[in-house]
Amino acid sequence: MTSPDALEAIAKEAADWRRQIHQQPELLFDLPKTAALVAEKLRAFGCDEVATGIAKSGVVGVIRGRLGAGRTVALRADMDALPMSEQTNLPYASKVPNMMHACGHDGHTAMMLATAKHLAATRDFAGTVVLIFQPAEEGGAGGRVMIEEGMLERFGIDEVYGMHNEPGRPVGSFATKPGPMMAAGDRFMITLNGRGGHAASPHETRDSVLACAHLVTAAQSIASRNTDPFDPVVVSLTHIAAGSPEALNVIPASVTLGGTIRTINPKTREDVEQRFRDIVANTARLFEVEAELDWRPGYPVTVNDPAMTQAAIAAASTVAGEANVDGNCAATMGAEDFSYMLEKRPGAIVWIGNGDSAGLHHPAYDFNDDAIIHGLRYWTTLVGQRLGSAA
Repeated sequence: MTSPDALEAIAKEAADWRRQIHQQPELLFDLPKTAALVAEKLRAFGCDEVATGIAKSGVVGVIRGRLGAGRTVALRADMDALPMSEQTNLPYASKVPNMMHACGHDGHTAMMLATAKHLAATRDFAGTVVLIFQPAEEGGAGGRVMIEEGMLERFGIDEVYGMHNEPGRPVGSFATKPGPMMAAGDRFMITLNGRGGHAASPHETRDSVLACAHLVTAAQSIASRNTDPFDPVVVSLTHIAAGSPEALNVIPASVTLGGTIRTINPKTREDVEQRFRDIVANTARLFEVEAELDWRPGYPVTVNDPAMTQAAIAAASTVAGEANVDGNCAATMGAEDFSYMLEKRPGAIVWIGNGDSAGLHHPAYDFNDDAIIHGLRYWTTLVGQRLGSAA
């Protein structure tokens, strides 16, 4: 049994790693500094194997237990940041313009490094732990690329677990649920091409702006009138571009608009896509403009395996106490590319409380270092319970 003081010391050290990563955010698959730091730490900890260059910048560490053969359990952390400017004024704020760790992947990586240090030093389990440090979670499907490059088979992974911080949930608490945990997230871009002209003579144009306005309104009818209200669907139009503020007397010839659609049910996902396509085509026909739809399929629904979810709840309850674990939390309409791993192997993802912080993807967000010790205890307890030892 590892002493609490020893874990606290590792967690404190991990906070320094986290802040170092935070100052040098990197995007998608281009993570040379972050990946190098992770690989260096894993080798220094004494991992049995450290593999680099998976999905370009992904890193995998392997630690074998000293208690004999057993299952291979994988733990996953994401490493990439977001293309946005930080507004925290923290002493360790991002040093890279227009890049910041606004989703807490720096914290996820630090907690996993802390776990690696502890497990490599103790090895009080039977079987193997595979530590996955993944690139490109933020829109690049790095998890899918790692799978396509054979990671699951290469390391003989039997089960896989993930963790994500949740602002607003108290530090030291956890949440998860069996079944659908996070939504599928598809994106789209539309170009409406009409005939521009003078704003004083709209009858001589084919007004793409008017068509756009109707399209935005009609798209909202998908969730309000075409789907079961107990079957979650979100349609969000988030981008519109047309014309020029310097030429307000000109009806532009074209408009571009885009957004995202979130669903939980796979059949609903198919139906909503078709309904959206019909609305785009018919709205364009109604206003005599041409529509070009670029449909961009996104991450699938993140589905927790029921048995593995109970394992995650058991570990979290051991660490935090049952009162601080919500084992049937509401699903979120956010999307996660951990979903690809859960399609291939049984596992589960949990939320870990980040306290009263700004929300994810907000310029004032910062991962709460006080959560590191709780994440470390969760990971080590989960390994102990799944592979036959105590943390």
